[in-house]
Amino acid sequence: MRNIAREQTFRAGQEIFKEGDPGNGIYLVKDGLIEISVQAGHAGRYVFTEAGPGELLGEMAVIEDQPRSANAVARKESVLYFIPRAEILELMAHCPALSLAFLKEISHRLRGFNRQYLREVLQSERLSVVGRFARSVVHDLKNPLNIIGLTAEMAALSGTPEAREKALRTIREQVDRINEMVGEILDFTQGASSDLVLPPVDFAGFMRSAIDDIRGEAALRSSTIELENSPPSVMLPLNSKRLRRLLYNLVHNATDAMPYGGKIMLRFRSVPGAVVTEVEDTGPGIAPEIAGQLFEAFATFGKVHGTGLGLSICKRIIEDHRGWITARTEPGRGAIFEFGLPVLQASPA
Repeated sequence: MRNIAREQTFRAGQEIFKEGDPGNGIYLVKDGLIEISVQAGHAGRYVFTEAGPGELLGEMAVIEDQPRSANAVARKESVLYFIPRAEILELMAHCPALSLAFLKEISHRLRGFNRQYLREVLQSERLSVVGRFARSVVHDLKNPLNIIGLTAEMAALSGTPEAREKALRTIREQVDRINEMVGEILDFTQGASSDLVLPPVDFAGFMRSAIDDIRGEAALRSSTIELENSPPSVMLPLNSKRLRRLLYNLVHNATDAMPYGGKIMLRFRSVPGAVVTEVEDTGPGIAPEIAGQLFEAFATFGKVHGTGLGLSICKRIIEDHRGWITARTEPGRGAIFEFGLPVLQASPA
């Protein structure tokens, strides 16, 4: 080996080889530190590993008989042994142990690359999720904050005690709603709610009250809400705050799909053991591209500001109520969301 290896010295910052150079031999680091990098588009060069004493450089290009796929630069003054490709191939042909050593080195390096790549992908994904989550929170908070701002302006212009009292009541309701939204997002990040309290509630009374609260907000976006039939007066085990949040999300999803206004229809039916609610809008319907991922976190399509977190929260709320939720589109109709809630089972005598 000593007879065919040529010792070479590289000063700090000197290039040893670059991408595209012929794979004419391998380098063995005797002393120093070598930086291996690749061009990463407009972001410049990306350093993915370093090689120190006893480590090889450029063996892949030699074995594959391909040009160099990376740049190698001395980080500090370094001494390397260079072994030409022809000599390396001849040694490998006559020494299986050397071939095995190369294979182990390549496997070790690939494992290292994989670990580093996975760490960076996971970090990048975490940052991406944080960004999308923040945008979703800001988007959801805009509606109640806008209502608070408009209500305050109207109260200031009117000046009557009745108007001020009504404005104060509206502002309090929206502040409570913001608190509920923040709490819902925190619940979403913490997983399923195993301790959710589900007291018996009259479904008809709850639904009428919730829809009355949402009508005004839908009207601000030129949309109307209609009940095609009366909700059944039946006792359901439900958490009023969370189910109200589900209705808010479904209505907001519909108004987002109808930027120039439209109609949102609700209809109800009773089936054995459950009450089913349908929420239909007059928008364009559900895009086929997103249909399969509609209830996944951050799945969205065709919205400038939305991130799809609202529907994933809806799914979580329904699952916590031991119910189900689906979505569909039919020819000539908009999006139709359907969810079922189990009725309160009578205690055995």
